[in-house]
Amino acid sequence: MCLGIPMQVVESGPGFALCSHAGTRRRIDTMLVGEQPPGTWLLVFIGTAREVISAEDAARITDALTALDDVMAGGDGNIEAMFADIIAAAEERGRREGR
Repeated sequence: MCLGIPMQVVESGPGFALCSHAGTRRRIDTMLVGEQPPGTWLLVFIGTAREVISAEDAARITDALTALDDVMAGGDGNIEAMFADIIAAAEERGRREGR
């Protein structure tokens, strides 16, 4: 399984961007999304940007990854808070379907 990591563009050049996530910087291939200005959020899979995302989506994905990391480390985390958008959508879908 491959997980996408939200990373923010710090510097950009033709075909690549220097991006930051959790205090680390990496050179990311941007051939699929084109050159992006500093501040842009990208969803990165194995060193390649696959999608430009909003800051809100980047925060939601980061929260989900943090919760998963906590659970994998044996913590109980605050799953409800970290996945609030998914839980709310599932509850709404259940109401619409009469569950």
